[in-house]
Amino acid sequence: MPEGHTVHRHARQLTAAFGGRPVAADSPQGRFAAGAAAVDGLVLLRAEAWGKHLFLRLDAPPGADRWVHVHLGLFGKWALGTGTPPEPRGALRLRLVGGDPAEPAWAELRGPTACELLDDAGRARLLDRLGPDPLRRDGDPSLALARVARSRQSLAALLMDQSVVAGVGNVYRAEVLFRAGLHPEVRGRDLDPGRWNELWQDLATLMRAGVRSGRIVTTEREHRERRTGAVRRSDAHYVYRRHGLPCRVCGTTVQVRELLGRRLYWCPACQAAGSTGTVSRDIA
Repeated sequence: MPEGHTVHRHARQLTAAFGGRPVAADSPQGRFAAGAAAVDGLVLLRAEAWGKHLFLRLDAPPGADRWVHVHLGLFGKWALGTGTPPEPRGALRLRLVGGDPAEPAWAELRGPTACELLDDAGRARLLDRLGPDPLRRDGDPSLALARVARSRQSLAALLMDQSVVAGVGNVYRAEVLFRAGLHPEVRGRDLDPGRWNELWQDLATLMRAGVRSGRIVTTEREHRERRTGAVRRSDAHYVYRRHGLPCRVCGTTVQVRELLGRRLYWCPACQAAGSTGTVSRDIA
């Protein structure tokens, strides 16, 4: 499932392509036909993200359905381009065409878990279920800490709970805990508030880098096999999907186990039980 940095990147791309101009909307697949018809010809004011949820704000009257809400889920994908849009094919849920008349843009959405119209109240109800987003300017780590500090759940579980922190997925969860030197099973209530703030700031740094590059890179140059040039996929992570391999920092074998239906990766030495660790922010 795409993590929050991908959705924020999509929001930026959609705003750049269509923001402030009317869009033609249709649903070749037919599953969003009524919604597409309702927004067809409206001005798309902006696209914005909150965690793994994307919202297209249309210039509709107050009280009307003026938000297109998209959640990609496991299989959803956006494709964007310029010029003449391709002929519709496959399960094309939503197609947008518009933008600069001199260089028209198009966007195609396939396979999302959710694609629906919401009014302001509906959007507010959805956001009430989400925790703060480290990538948003209004993301407040103290709101997440209020949940974390009361919880007997592990940090590994809490970081994946979208009602605690919005936008974190399996990769960021594993990598930020490694970089913080925290064992995944540390309970939320046992974590010092200062350590939570450090964790949040490092998470925000990693995710902002992901928005810029379109990929998740968490390693520092000194811990990569190739230390110059573009970061290879094999050098991008410390522990995620590296079970059975030596830790980049200490050489201990990286471990994996199931937690709430997802694979959890960690280094038993760098993230020893009771370890406080340190957070590094030098992402290149």
